[in-house]
Amino acid sequence: MSVTPTSASFTEAGAPGRIGESAPRPDGVLKVTGEFAYASDLWHEDMLWGHTLRSPHPHARIDSIDVAEALATPGVHAVLTHADLPAATTYGLEIADQPVLAGDVVRYQGEPVAVVAADHPETARRAAERIRVGYAELPVVHDEASATGPDAPVLHPDRTDPYARHVPHPNVLHRQPVRRGDVAAAAPTADVVVTGDYEVGMQDQAMLGPESGLAVPAEDGGVDLYVATQWLHVDQRQLAPVLGLAPERVRLTLSGVGGAFGAREDLSMQAHACLLALRTGRPVKMAYNRHESFFGHVHRHPARLRYEHGATRDGRLVYVRARIVLDGGAYASSSTAVVGNAASLGLGPYEVPHAEVEALALYTNNPPCGAMRGFGAVQACFAYEAQMDKLAAALGLHPVELRQRNAVSQGSFMPTGQPIDAPAPVAELLRRVRDRPLPPERQWEAADPADPAGGVRVDVRALPGGLSNTSHGEGVVRGVGYAVGIKNVGFSEGFDDYATARVRLEAIGGEPVAVVHTAAAEVGQGGVTVQTQIARTELGVTRVSLLPADTRVGSAGSTSASRQTYMTGGAVRQSCAAVREEVLRRGRERFGTGHRGWSEPGLRLAGGKVVTAGGEVLAPLAELLGDEPVEVELEFRHRPTEPFDPVTGQGAGHVQYSFCAHRAVVEVDTELGLVKVVELAAAQDVGRAINPRAVLGQIHGGSTQGLGLAVLEEIVVGPDGRVRNPSFTDYLIPTILDTPSMPVDVLELADEHAPYGLRGVGEAPTLSATPAVVAAVRQATGLALERVPVRPEHLTGTAAPVG
Repeated sequence: MSVTPTSASFTEAGAPGRIGESAPRPDGVLKVTGEFAYASDLWHEDMLWGHTLRSPHPHARIDSIDVAEALATPGVHAVLTHADLPAATTYGLEIADQPVLAGDVVRYQGEPVAVVAADHPETARRAAERIRVGYAELPVVHDEASATGPDAPVLHPDRTDPYARHVPHPNVLHRQPVRRGDVAAAAPTADVVVTGDYEVGMQDQAMLGPESGLAVPAEDGGVDLYVATQWLHVDQRQLAPVLGLAPERVRLTLSGVGGAFGAREDLSMQAHACLLALRTGRPVKMAYNRHESFFGHVHRHPARLRYEHGATRDGRLVYVRARIVLDGGAYASSSTAVVGNAASLGLGPYEVPHAEVEALALYTNNPPCGAMRGFGAVQACFAYEAQMDKLAAALGLHPVELRQRNAVSQGSFMPTGQPIDAPAPVAELLRRVRDRPLPPERQWEAADPADPAGGVRVDVRALPGGLSNTSHGEGVVRGVGYAVGIKNVGFSEGFDDYATARVRLEAIGGEPVAVVHTAAAEVGQGGVTVQTQIARTELGVTRVSLLPADTRVGSAGSTSASRQTYMTGGAVRQSCAAVREEVLRRGRERFGTGHRGWSEPGLRLAGGKVVTAGGEVLAPLAELLGDEPVEVELEFRHRPTEPFDPVTGQGAGHVQYSFCAHRAVVEVDTELGLVKVVELAAAQDVGRAINPRAVLGQIHGGSTQGLGLAVLEEIVVGPDGRVRNPSFTDYLIPTILDTPSMPVDVLELADEHAPYGLRGVGEAPTLSATPAVVAAVRQATGLALERVPVRPEHLTGTAAPVG
């Protein structure tokens, strides 16, 4: 069986490697040369291949399942249905409402109904096609009206989850209001009121590596699973009851991950591969193709949002009313937390003295939705930023000036009553993107066809749609738009958020070596680099070995919510500090506190030695360690949060906030409805840049995904609950040709509550990129554009003009 490169130790002696330096990624060269082993490359000489039979219907009763023909297929070793499950039959991140294999009913198109193990992937696929399932189609719930109307079928009639008692209808998964001040009394005092109805389409994470993994049955009756995931221990927690095994007999090791963005937080093939491996006694590999991947993971919640903003004549917000309806699809996934984010962050980074917010998620027969970069704050940001532009136009103010007048700062209070007790440089971020020089205007003039050697030549590749040679600049107009967003960092609402790190310092060949072991999933964000940078900094060594992420060490939590550098970085730092103290204790014990500075304060480890604050060398680390390594395993927790009140939404629900502002410059071909983003400038406060190059990569990546939602990306689901475009042929994502210049201003205003003062980076740029791009298109065209993604037909006369 192959082992991914992330399993290997790595050391780059003399290379940049401490915090604040742009340390190179140890897996970077392997990835760009195609040598990195992803989960889909896993192999075992004795393995079988698994395949999933999925429902073609969004909502149907299962009347019968006949597997006889599939079982009789040569090369097939097992076929499993709901009736074959050995223990728990459901699982879920927060609510165990999702069947491992559908039993009496299917609730979305693509729901797993049966799994097959065979000696060849094509054999497994053909055998799955021979399973005969008798379906009786049921009415499809596809929106709020069909979910909560008087005749709505209840999709989960036996709900016992704690959210059920606070919702107005059983098809409402979760509802979170936020109340601040007195909107009814304040509304009449507003001089200007603007309203808007907005819609956000269903976005896919579109990670380039589809779901895959290898399950290997073990001699102790357990199973070893090698898998691409975002959270090893939560997978283990869900798998153990399904397999009927103690957690310690379900062992997971992270394999090479080809992107995630939230798509790998939920189980996909994990339970199916393990069940087949335990049934057959053989290793089983499952690897989805792209079509199956669209049905095999959750997506970003589509949303409908209604906002009403009231302000004084000088542009001060008086009140905001907001209603946010999120489509959670057939199962809960992480929708409850998404609702909490949408409600608590739904007014943006603004001072709002009076507010009424209602956010809710629905159960429908659409594909399940859950975690995706931005997690509830993306949908709200598109709407509240469109409202700020409307309000600025109504007041005759520059859109940046209006935002700055209402921007929160350190000491402000969120609508939930939580104080912002760390830097919140919203006005400064906006100033930086506004004051940046604009890219030069292009002069569009076609070359004279009668004189090919003369005239002004146009580089058609720079035009909207230019690579298809669709235009020479006719009808192309430019627009500029601004936006800013606020995102929480880490897990919220009282969740026990922690990360574990085991650190060992030992002498090898006369040189001190640090060995770091965590369960943090490296999904491309650079955690493998950050952990080693922290160890080098705290322990003063050059050589650091990072062990494979697995469940042999305590949980690191999920690689999501922009939390891993804060949490696992904090755990590595904390464990390193404990190792350092033990080394110093040994030194004092050996040499005595009266010997050459050992009693001085401020002793540290640097250059492989113990040194005083003044730089005097007291002893080599390797000599102090000898044959007795120092090893420490500790858990790191951030300061506690609390649940939001179910009636008022008040509470200190978040541990940290992050902020990013964007200015977008676009060119729009108004005749063809095509958009070219010329520049997407960002400014973001990162607290402390642990790895500056990686920080820029995160901001660029988040900005690009936000651009995709603005003008390209949507999973199209019809009112019948069926997905229309489950392929990269029809689901469009930005390529390098769509990606504009992205200048970035990085601020480093330390958060004193966080390790090194850092602030989570990866999600905030995803929020503000989308509304900035759409604002620029609005300015260029004069169209209202209240839905994303903006499509060509929205720009060619079918959308209503502003006003």
